[in-house]
Formats: sequence, structure tokens, C-alpha cells
Amino acid sequence: MKVNQNCVGCAQCAAYCPHNAITVFGRASINRNCVECKTCVDYCPLGAISGDE
Repeated sequence: MKVNQNCVGCAQCAAYCPHNAITVFGRASINRNCVECKTCVDYCPLGAISGDE
């Protein structure tokens, strides 16, 4: 999963991540707990997260 420059740090992705794989300090950061379920992609209002490598 990748976070692009559209991220404004709203933390919607972190709030809905079932694996606690996202931290937000100014901008979202995805950690090694990520299993690529793509829940964050669904909840990001700005489309700032993608599963594209």
C-alpha cells in the first residue's frame, strides 16, 4: 500500500484499519502490520492510498 501527496492527515484510514497498520503524523504512514486488505483505500476521502506498488 502506498500513500501519495494527496494525504492531508485526516486519519480516516487509521480509524477504520482493522489491523492497526496506519499511523498519522502529518500524513498517513503504513507499517508492517498491513495485510493489504484495502479497507484504508475504501475510507480515504481523497483517494490518497492505493494498492499499486
